[in-house]
Amino acid sequence: MELAISFTGHIPKYVQVYESIKQAILLQKLLAHEQLPSKRLLATTLNVSVHTIKVAYEQLLAEGYIYSKERSGYYIAPFEFEWLHQVQTEDSISFPTKDHTVKIDFYIGHVDKATFPLQTFHKLMKKHFTINILSTSPWQGEVALRQEIAKYVGRSRGVKCDASQVFVSSGTQSQLQALCHYFGPQTQVGLEEPGFKRVRATLQQCGLPSHPIPVDNSGVTVPKKAIHMLYTTPAHQFPLGMVMSIERRAALLQWAALSEAFIIEDDYDSEFRYKGLPIPSLANLDQLQRVIYFGTFSKTLLSSLRVSYMILPKSLVEDFTCFHQEQKSVVSKMHQLMLADFLAQGLFDKHLAKMRTIYRKKQQTLLAAIRSHFSEEFEIIGENAGLHIIVKLPKRLSEHDAIQLAHAVGVNVYPCSTSFQHPTEHGMIIIGYGGLSMQQIDEGITLLASVWQ
Repeated sequence: MELAISFTGHIPKYVQVYESIKQAILLQKLLAHEQLPSKRLLATTLNVSVHTIKVAYEQLLAEGYIYSKERSGYYIAPFEFEWLHQVQTEDSISFPTKDHTVKIDFYIGHVDKATFPLQTFHKLMKKHFTINILSTSPWQGEVALRQEIAKYVGRSRGVKCDASQVFVSSGTQSQLQALCHYFGPQTQVGLEEPGFKRVRATLQQCGLPSHPIPVDNSGVTVPKKAIHMLYTTPAHQFPLGMVMSIERRAALLQWAALSEAFIIEDDYDSEFRYKGLPIPSLANLDQLQRVIYFGTFSKTLLSSLRVSYMILPKSLVEDFTCFHQEQKSVVSKMHQLMLADFLAQGLFDKHLAKMRTIYRKKQQTLLAAIRSHFSEEFEIIGENAGLHIIVKLPKRLSEHDAIQLAHAVGVNVYPCSTSFQHPTEHGMIIIGYGGLSMQQIDEGITLLASVWQ
């Protein structure tokens, strides 16, 4: 048995040892007939004299909390606790339990689990579950994975880079924190309005001033304020869903060059585009001069993998690496090696092609259901790409009421207002469909129409 006792104040140490053991017995953390540490061992552990432990044990023995065996030691005495006064303890924290009344959950973070290549990943896990994974990965990430990511963004997004520019992380917030610490608290950051609430929270936690930059039909507008960085989601603006026009992309790059500012391009949902011709990424057009590129495998594979990546301009790589040289990798080595193999063998490209077809069909089912069950006063926004859409509500129906009515019939939908820093005139609801079957999508929209329409 090990006893951890922290000494505080000016109370004699033998009294504190006595009280700590007595309370542990009363709370039944120490059970009948368990052996206490020897006096010498406990004295060594707590860095006190043997005499201190001897006095504490003798008092416990005298009061009947413990008993002794000759040449064996001290043990917890057995007795009933009913006669003891109730020991006052702090109320335990109650955690919310999952609401089992929810039938359909239109959460934007869910993906299609049924089509995840589980058997392939199981084989890759067995391959890499060897003694080699006992060491940690470099902070920047496994070289094999960084090389494959560089190849992937080169062929899929036209971003020319090498492995030294790629940094593997555990999510957008994690790599954004690393950037914030690197650039420092004086850095002024522009954030889309509306935009990612978690990005806004990360900037606030890192102490960086953030400025809302309005969004229009072409995407985020060119900043008029003097800022050092602009965070944007041009492939599928979150949450409104517009795809940034090529003219706006060019204007932003010109602004960044003239202002000597950096653009953080979160290529969110770029893999799932359903209408129009592909538009080159900012990092492609700029070839990583003023653009910092963010990518993730959360939507293309599983969010629980917690693997994302950031690609820096070469001008930042050396200083950024030096700044973070004492950091350690935040991503499982085995997951990195498995993912590197998955990319190298061409399995990721095949999986992505399959998921594009599946998600396109799901979106078509969703749009058809909305148009069938709802009148034109419910406007659909952002259907050109991604795994969610926005439903703009009529003025008669507030966002709060819409969510409550949906919950009453067992459907979870989510507010758009949390993405705004300023109040909006119309209520808007975010509907994600990636993790639902087509039957569930149709059923969910039918239920929403029964209380909204």
